[in-house]
Amino acid sequence: MVDRRPATEGTRAEGEPDPNRWRALAVCLVAGFMTLLDVSIVNVALPSIRAGLHTPESDLQWVVSGYALAFGLFLIPAGRLGDARGRRAVFIVGLVLFTLSSAACGLAQNSLWLVIARLAQGVAGGMVSPQISALIQQMFKGRERGTAFGAFGTVVGVSTAVGPLLGGLLIQAAGPTEGWRWVFYVNLPIGVVCVVLARMLLPDTPSAGRVRLRDLDPVGVLLLGAGVCALLLPFVEEQQWKGGGKYLLVLVAAALLAVFVAWEARCSARGVQPVVRLSLFRIRSFWMGSSLILLYFAGFTSIFFISTLYLQSGLRYSALLAGLAITPFAMGSGLAAGIGGRLVGRFGRPLVAVGLAMVVVGLGGTALAVHQVGGRGVGWAMAAPLLFAGLGSGLVIAPNQTLTLSEVPVDTAGSAGGTLQTGQRVGSSIGIAAVGSVFFAQVGGDGWRTAYDHGLIVSVAFVAAALVVALIDVLTDRRASSA
Repeated sequence: MVDRRPATEGTRAEGEPDPNRWRALAVCLVAGFMTLLDVSIVNVALPSIRAGLHTPESDLQWVVSGYALAFGLFLIPAGRLGDARGRRAVFIVGLVLFTLSSAACGLAQNSLWLVIARLAQGVAGGMVSPQISALIQQMFKGRERGTAFGAFGTVVGVSTAVGPLLGGLLIQAAGPTEGWRWVFYVNLPIGVVCVVLARMLLPDTPSAGRVRLRDLDPVGVLLLGAGVCALLLPFVEEQQWKGGGKYLLVLVAAALLAVFVAWEARCSARGVQPVVRLSLFRIRSFWMGSSLILLYFAGFTSIFFISTLYLQSGLRYSALLAGLAITPFAMGSGLAAGIGGRLVGRFGRPLVAVGLAMVVVGLGGTALAVHQVGGRGVGWAMAAPLLFAGLGSGLVIAPNQTLTLSEVPVDTAGSAGGTLQTGQRVGSSIGIAAVGSVFFAQVGGDGWRTAYDHGLIVSVAFVAAALVVALIDVLTDRRASSA
């Protein structure tokens, strides 16, 4: 009888590569594609969700930003849990939870149900994602590892590009009222197949053992989550919560985040692993890069949120046409990402600054196109400036990650990478809350174009702030070199 159990370090000669590694990589990439697809595919379904569940604007924002926030908060604890208890086990648990929560999203009967299910989906996505990088490092060595990480990077780009198109196709096929449910149901067969194959092909973690609850820093996760939620709440609930009293929550958020920083410092002093290793922020390249990417994700992820709402609700585009209209940005980003990865070693942070400047110009051109071309021709007019902005985006994300982690000690590389990803997800949540608040404040009557203009201005402001950080870093580097 053939032993079909996954090969482990203990059943192979030392240094012998895992014979299942490429098939196991395929399972990891499909799971990663599924969890990342849910970041972009839902945007094009928002008007359909709004019509099907009579969802208020605030809940639409939570559907998107809640997923991103939960995803980001659980990245580091889940990575630590996988290292300690076994990456395959945590990967499978995350996949099962993601599949079940996708079913719950599709079955939602009201917006509160959907928001809670999306939060669970975000937690599950945060459990799966860090295991993929860790498993690639475990299964591959040398040049093969670079090839595997390159394949994962391609999946990240492709999932962003095809999300709006796939969502539009599903809604077009199933109908505008109930079609949004299939955006979530599509995960069910993929999730089931991935769970079965993961049990067969993924390797165990040789060092797996027991983990103490405090090593996952649940207090830190709770403080960070509460602080960010308190910051988001007054903006997300702008239309539902009247009066200025809600903005006192910004002070509460500042207090909670200050307590979070103090708690993380206390954990580090006592030898307990914190969610965020504060010592990393003593490295200038790390804290500048982390600040830059948080601001950038706040700007660029919110573009998809307001663009699909404007095109579908304001101009009466179908979900498929709306998905096609915003695809040029994702296509440009995917095309330029490989170029940026090759050029970053030669040009450094100035390359990122050029990319950010291109995004600012592209988004400004998009706003101009909306003004110059009326009616349903807007989608065609937006294509060129969105493509230009997307090309700039491809010069930002991967090169910035390379530069941000370049001076981080090897023994803290995992924590640094997780912190950087957490910043991206938190930035997405903040951007969607802020831009959505401005956008929905202007909607009413024929105010869709005005709302889109105002929303784009806020998005551009976030990207411009990221550009300022990049320029400061460039100037500081040049002064240091001169000295």
